Amino acid sequence: MADTDLVLLDIKSWEPGLYRELTGRELRPALDLARRLETLGKEVRVRFVVVPGLTDGEADVEGVAAFAGGLPNVTRVDALPFHKPGAGTYEALGKRFPPAATPSPDPQVMDRVRAQLRAHGLHMVRPSPHGPAEAGMRGGTHLRTVPIG
Repeated sequence: MADTDLVLLDIKSWEPGLYRELTGRELRPALDLARRLETLGKEVRVRFVVVPGLTDGEADVEGVAAFAGGLPNVTRVDALPFHKPGAGTYEALGKRFPPAATPSPDPQVMDRVRAQLRAHGLHMVRPSPHGPAEAGMRGGTHLRTVPIG
């Protein structure tokens, strides 16, 4: 960890049972890692995918927002709307893509998620409408950090 400046930490769900269902792992080690990174003074960006019918519930979002907002080393939360490109990864691993029929979240749901994050003083990432020059990135997904409060 001495050479690590930034950790991207996925929290798939705040609900332990759903987290286990989605990842095959327990939630506690991810939370313990975030706390350990805080004591080490390492920057953390939390990634949370909003999946309709799975992780879009107010309690799930509130749990992630309260946890991330309580750690001073969390500099932003990437609240990402679910999208289907992840299906190819499952296929490559020879696994069924569980949310294959799941749509992307409605804009109103993402607005609520942003409001919940804002209530905890968090920032999030939104797609950049201008591509890599504005986003300061080369290739890949073009994102920019914007305050939501």
